[in-house]
Amino acid sequence: MVSAVVLRASGDSHTGKERKNNEDRLHCDPERGIFIVVDGVGGQAAGEKAAEVALTRIRTRLERRTGGAADRIREAIAVANNEIYQLSQSNPAWRGMACVLTVAIVDNGRATIGHVGDSRLYKIRQGEIRKITHDHSPVGELEESAKLSEIEAMRHPRRHEVYRVVGAGLQEPDDADFIESIEIPFEPDSALLLCTDGLSDLVTSSEILGVVARDAGDPERAVKELIGLANRAGGKDNVSVIVIEGEKFAPPRKNGFRLRRNSEAKAENDAPRSPATSLSRSLSGRAALFLYGLLSGIGLITLSQFYMDSRSPQPTAAEHASFQRFLVSPTGGEFTSISRALDAARPGDMIEVAPGEYHEQIRMKEEITLVSQKLREAVLALPEALPQDKIGITIRGIRGGRLSGFKVQSERANPATAGISIIDSDVVITDMEILGAEDVGVLIGGKSAPTLAGNYIHDNIGEGVVIQGEAAARLTNNLIVSNGKQSGKRKPGISIFEQANPVLERNVIAGNGMQGILNTSSASSAQKLWNNFFTLPQPSPAGLPAGVRKRR
Repeated sequence: MVSAVVLRASGDSHTGKERKNNEDRLHCDPERGIFIVVDGVGGQAAGEKAAEVALTRIRTRLERRTGGAADRIREAIAVANNEIYQLSQSNPAWRGMACVLTVAIVDNGRATIGHVGDSRLYKIRQGEIRKITHDHSPVGELEESAKLSEIEAMRHPRRHEVYRVVGAGLQEPDDADFIESIEIPFEPDSALLLCTDGLSDLVTSSEILGVVARDAGDPERAVKELIGLANRAGGKDNVSVIVIEGEKFAPPRKNGFRLRRNSEAKAENDAPRSPATSLSRSLSGRAALFLYGLLSGIGLITLSQFYMDSRSPQPTAAEHASFQRFLVSPTGGEFTSISRALDAARPGDMIEVAPGEYHEQIRMKEEITLVSQKLREAVLALPEALPQDKIGITIRGIRGGRLSGFKVQSERANPATAGISIIDSDVVITDMEILGAEDVGVLIGGKSAPTLAGNYIHDNIGEGVVIQGEAAARLTNNLIVSNGKQSGKRKPGISIFEQANPVLERNVIAGNGMQGILNTSSASSAQKLWNNFFTLPQPSPAGLPAGVRKRR
């Protein structure tokens, strides 16, 4: 039977930056419409063995086209499960080995899916992305019920626990609470993406959507770019990605991109879920996504992440149907100046900046993604001849865009008044390093509602962050240390003034010249400020002792 939809597809797998072996396996066969991603559990040879057995057995059964697609997938996964379990019992070195996986057969305008664990399948169509599969994990259930945001789930310490795996015990194809079986339409203007958690733990759904839409018609390029994003975000795990496009898949021309929660997707035959015994993914040596160390007194902290909040603004195609990617390099790229690349960019475009020093001031534009190719190796410093404002990066009147991965450094002889100034803007700023500013590292004012996540704001002469006006900023998982320590001009880590009403959560605020947070805003609630970590005594809200982290 020949599929009614012509498929373009590509897949690839990468070891990542921290692992020595690759326990992932994938299969991408657009002619037969068979697509598989497998993620081994058990560590070293055991995880690889489980993944290899699963891929071989599933391919063999699916290529034998007898029976309906859903039955073939169930039989294939059950055969793989039982062989992995029996092998694990026969060899002490393989005890505990298992895998998680997602399988899809695309045929006659339908996608039939079999799924166990926390690998994923997304559907992209008309500027929207849906997570079709469910994560069979405690944290996944919290995210899908909207009790955790996508970013919170990505950083949760129990992110790598699953309660369904392939190979934990003998199973039959129709056993309840084993295989999640789903069937959905696959229209010619649709795309599917299968991935292991090496991608979804480090790259948000909205970022995935942006890449696949920008690279519509070239799934190989999309796969390479997504793997690159995961590795630039730390590459904590093996990462495998398959992108499948229908013949008419293209970026939307009128509507913006939107992320739909899994609960919105009306997938048919959604398998019931119930908790079972948790199997920790730490068996394969997986580290938590978010790690930091805090030493009392000096506040020495290390942070390496490249996250984008799930609420981040997405590129729209109303005025720009063909997104472009520009390269800036001090040694010769399309541009040698970031400002000139910004002048050339249009809404939805991405500007990648190569490592090096850039002596210029930056003024962000609407709906532009500006990223450093290598974490904090693109350094922004003010030019010698300064205009009056003396601000490193100005973001004013912008309602969409992202800034990520730069080091903004002020020289002692020529300090900026502010490293970054955000006025009347809604942007996402991640993984920046800001130091040396005379008045403030980051100024947020007006009616701004930005998200700052995973930034390292330190050793500024003034405050690390000032939030004023009617700003409703969200600051999460930032390191704000050793600011405002100049003799006679001591300042807090964060100052909140006027009618500002920010949310501060899971920030490390340590070793600043005064207390961690100075709040004089009449609109700000203590309940939104206290889920943070401090090393200096803090003024406590009612009922809480000084310096204690409030648990929600």
